[in-house]
Amino acid sequence: MTIDATAPVIALDGLTKRYGMGEVEHTVLDNINLTIQKGEFVAIMGPSGCGKTTLLNILGLLDHADDGEYLLDGIPVNTMSSSHRARIRSDQIGFVFQSFNLVSRMNVIENVALPLTYQGYPTTKRLQAASKVLATFHLSEREYYMPWQLSGGQTQRVAIARALVNNPAIVLADEPTGNLDSRSSHVIMEELADIHRHGNTIIMVTHNPALTSYASRVIHMIDGRIDTDTQLPRPAKPAVAPKRKLGKKSKKSQKVETA
Repeated sequence: MTIDATAPVIALDGLTKRYGMGEVEHTVLDNINLTIQKGEFVAIMGPSGCGKTTLLNILGLLDHADDGEYLLDGIPVNTMSSSHRARIRSDQIGFVFQSFNLVSRMNVIENVALPLTYQGYPTTKRLQAASKVLATFHLSEREYYMPWQLSGGQTQRVAIARALVNNPAIVLADEPTGNLDSRSSHVIMEELADIHRHGNTIIMVTHNPALTSYASRVIHMIDGRIDTDTQLPRPAKPAVAPKRKLGKKSKKSQKVETA
């Protein structure tokens, strides 16, 4: 299949998802119509149970819709084989979860290199790529730490590094700061904002309205439907200090990185 470079990265038409059968059937997503262009930073908000995470899972090809159409780069997802969908998840989509989902028996660099295993990279190249992305997040000195030796903020930064190691075009983040304190949350959001500035499409589910200041577009969901879809009038500006530069670090930035 050929990717249409002019098509939206994501286009949903009448997307519907149900769970259960008969009298206990519940519609989680109800006739969702949505278009997301390449390079957007979309924040999805709404009360618990409104379908945010289900929508994110379908966009990431971890789940499937019961009705409607999902076009990814202009290609209907329902025409893809299971192996094709798996290849897209591996090559084009990065996932960041609230619960981090690091493998406890693996150290940091092994966790970050894990997605490259499924792409057939030899061990040395996997570790080199993982080390490079960890350096971007100022985590080189933590490469051989175990997950339990990291703070919450460091753990989430490792999870983001793992999501980016295969250079995905789309990053899906499900409550990426939900388990973090406010200082660590700012650091994580600065990292996501920097990823967005490099051209990645980011779709983030969040309950925190303060985080929408990083987004270029905010979608509110209610009862499985899109209630409002707001395009912000100008590029979002983080509500924290500007992004620190790579290279030599000030004492202040070193303190932040311990979060």
